[in-house]
Amino acid sequence: MAATDHEGGADGPAGAGSGGSTGGAQGAEERATVIERRLHPVTPFRRAWAPIAVLAGWAVHDPDTTQQQLERLTTTVLLLGLAVLVPVAGLYGFLSWWFTHFAVTDTELRIRTGLLFRRTAHIRLERIQAVDVSRPLLARVAGVAKLRIDVVGADDKDELAFLGEQEARALRAELLARAAGFAPETARGVGEAPAHELLRVPPGALALSLALTGATWGSLCAAVVVPTVLWLTTDNLWTVLATALPLLGAAGASSAGRFAGEFDWKVSESPDGLRIDHGLLDRTHETVPPGRVQTVRIVEPLLWRRLGWVRVELDVAGSDNSVLVPVAPRPAAEAVIARVLHGATVPQSLTGPPRRARWCVPVWWRGHRLAVTDTVFAARHGLLGRRLSLVPHAKVQSVRLSQGPWGRLWRLADVHVDTGADKSVTTRLRDAQEAARLLHAQAERSRTGRRDARPDRWMT
Repeated sequence: MAATDHEGGADGPAGAGSGGSTGGAQGAEERATVIERRLHPVTPFRRAWAPIAVLAGWAVHDPDTTQQQLERLTTTVLLLGLAVLVPVAGLYGFLSWWFTHFAVTDTELRIRTGLLFRRTAHIRLERIQAVDVSRPLLARVAGVAKLRIDVVGADDKDELAFLGEQEARALRAELLARAAGFAPETARGVGEAPAHELLRVPPGALALSLALTGATWGSLCAAVVVPTVLWLTTDNLWTVLATALPLLGAAGASSAGRFAGEFDWKVSESPDGLRIDHGLLDRTHETVPPGRVQTVRIVEPLLWRRLGWVRVELDVAGSDNSVLVPVAPRPAAEAVIARVLHGATVPQSLTGPPRRARWCVPVWWRGHRLAVTDTVFAARHGLLGRRLSLVPHAKVQSVRLSQGPWGRLWRLADVHVDTGADKSVTTRLRDAQEAARLLHAQAERSRTGRRDARPDRWMT
């Protein structure tokens, strides 16, 4: 496990029996040299909102009961309630900050939290695969940042919120240097690795790409049409609001929210991987770990084709990074992909299934294409909106062949390639004999690819 949680008291002894005293002495010496640090003093104000957020969530969950309860309360009672709630929330924020510590030892990052129940996360430094810096709008005003640590084998990211901006960047550089194998005394002076900009998305191109996306118009139409129909049929304001608000939120997330999140998107290359900076209100600094990318997808919506634009998405093992390039001309996007896949090129010529496949999937059978190069397994699907998935041979965990009764009748089969990100890439409607040959050949390519793969380490 990359991180271990301990509930309750302090950590147990390092050993037992005859080795217990030695382990205890070493542990005491290590604790004596480890300097624990607290988060930024502005953190209590952020955590003080937790009790208030709980009450707000209860009010939104049952608005009718909340309205009835508020009508029964007098102004004096409301003021007294606020006079109690605000100090309690402030005390909770202060105590949760006071009992939160973190420290970097020779082997791990320790994060100790808990007001009543203690939780200590032990994050092995060599298991760290990405450290992201996030700066929400209010955090930018206060001059602080949030540090999110992505660890191999962990489902959730541990975070340190908040640190001063300079402290967050210095700690990020130290953790990445330690993950790369630098000695503790050297890692503190390495600093942030230099970066070379590869691509920047202009705001105008981003706005136009969103306007040419079908999901944007679909969500906007649903937000207008559905509440209107409900108002004409039910004449109930609460039903209309309960339906309209989620639809408006979805429409905002697919247009304005996405524009704000992907604003000023910049991809840079550095020794610790590809860096991604983006955000209009909330600025985010992410790292694509080298060697951890399992699949690269080139998404080409129908309305983007005339402009030659594509979107590039990623599947990264153990990480939630999903977008590499929100929109860019295809040559520029392919140049960035070559950096991610260590020089692999995107196949330009793909072969389709045999014509008898039209009896299994009418019309849309033409959208399924396949290409296999020395470095990647490439499968494309979609006739109007296209998606081309690229899987490096070294990242293939297993290969499967499936064939239903209708496929057996027409001598067709599907080949599935499974990756380390618990995802599969499928090439459909291949000739049965071709699929069998592809199955055995891909298994051999995967074995040789893993043997010759570059190490999954930073700065190597």
